[in-house]
Amino acid sequence: MSYRDIHRTFSQSDIESFQPEMKVGLLATVNEEGLPHLTLISTLRATTPTELVFGQFAEGLSKVNVQKNPKTGFLILTLDRNTWRGKAKFTHTQRSGKEFNLLNNLPMFRYNAYFGIHTVYYLDLIEHYGRELLPMKHIVQAALKTLLARRLALRKSKKEVLNLWTRQLINKMANLKFLAFIENDGYPIIIPIIQAQTCGSEHIIFSTSAFSKDIRAIPQGAPVAFFCMSFDMEDVLLRGIYQGIKRVGGVQCGSITVDWVYSPMPPKPEQIYPQTKLEPVTTF
Repeated sequence: MSYRDIHRTFSQSDIESFQPEMKVGLLATVNEEGLPHLTLISTLRATTPTELVFGQFAEGLSKVNVQKNPKTGFLILTLDRNTWRGKAKFTHTQRSGKEFNLLNNLPMFRYNAYFGIHTVYYLDLIEHYGRELLPMKHIVQAALKTLLARRLALRKSKKEVLNLWTRQLINKMANLKFLAFIENDGYPIIIPIIQAQTCGSEHIIFSTSAFSKDIRAIPQGAPVAFFCMSFDMEDVLLRGIYQGIKRVGGVQCGSITVDWVYSPMPPKPEQIYPQTKLEPVTTF
């Protein structure tokens, strides 16, 4: 990430920007197989210039991952379309204290009769790249280019890795989409790729004309995670292999061959593809 301005601390203005509940917080972690994972965590925020926290109210793979590999990447997107991206290292958890009380007093949890924050996770800031305004003009142009490339490249897939619902969610241009890969230092990094579309039922394609430098930094053949979410709180997590950049009908595009699909949505987060074997209940 040498083409970016590196910051080691958050400013007071940054910290204040992270406080609203209505924002997008994403945490990238590394699983036991060394593969990237992406999770939506709305409580993610900075509490000091060098520390981030988030609250746990539901079980999830990201909480398991950080206990085994503390290296994480983060992205915070506020309603005014400003983003902060960077890297942080998980240090410890607490089930009481100032941050525990702060998060449980947020309206979403304070007035919820069914669940509250039961554990707070603490992360030390490693670096971030400053406040970045989403380049909407470039994103719209990239989305149109992606649609053109998708039509030219569309082909029948051998397997239905992405079902119809997943393809429709990803192909809606208003939905948010992000990619994560692991850099040489072992930390995952998150890149917005809102322009992404499906190409058949096992590929994701996206023009490189938005966030071009970030996309070009992804090594060909690298395992990547891809997260898509709507403002109706629908989301899906994919994983696959990045195929590099190729020209499709005059449009330079990156692409992912998808080999794993996961639904993070309640009431039961579960793996969708490959399908898991159903085991009979033997103990009652």
